[in-house]
Amino acid sequence: MHGGVGGRASFLARREISYSDVSMVMKVARARMSREERREQLLDVTLELIVEHGYGAVSMEAVARGAGVTKPVVYDLFGTLGNVLESLFEREEERALEALADAVPFAAPEEDPDTVLINAASAFLEAVQRRPHAWRLILLPLDGTPEAVLGRVERGRSLITRQIQDLMAWGLEKRGGPTELDPELAALAVVALGEQAARLMILEPERFPAERYRRFVEVFISSLARG
Repeated sequence: MHGGVGGRASFLARREISYSDVSMVMKVARARMSREERREQLLDVTLELIVEHGYGAVSMEAVARGAGVTKPVVYDLFGTLGNVLESLFEREEERALEALADAVPFAAPEEDPDTVLINAASAFLEAVQRRPHAWRLILLPLDGTPEAVLGRVERGRSLITRQIQDLMAWGLEKRGGPTELDPELAALAVVALGEQAARLMILEPERFPAERYRRFVEVFISSLARG
């Protein structure tokens, strides 16, 4: 009997040490995260909260809980909930514009315009496929989305539309047609179709993968008359 009690005490002691070790490891891991890393983590948590539960679910307490930290950590980095949201929107806007800039390059004269357009469409959709939650915030705005966010999205849309229009004008001239195709209207159509394709990818990724759209763009562009 004495040995049994001793064995149980030893087991409990080992379990207690194990729990203590886990807690210490978690504290050390949290302590090692730099301010910038913590900031990014908190923004990631905020994005997840918005996508999964809507803007109403976002609070300083909810962000802290999701990140496994205390509220003072969130306040120290951002000050207010408004600043958290503003920082998130700024980050996602910057990343989206970077992805779009990579997808719609300034075409070099020696490049084949059809290849440029196909690669541009593919690069955009692959960017959406890599970060669907972030693009959902942009392309599928939830009820309660702040007007400032909607304004940011519209400004970004206007910017990329102008860039695509320039690319379309260059491509139509270089490939020799279709000569009657209006570059401005073509750019608006490309943006609208691209955004709809991205929405379908976000909502039904298995049915509408990026590869399927790439093949569609290849077939469509190859069907256009060349001079």
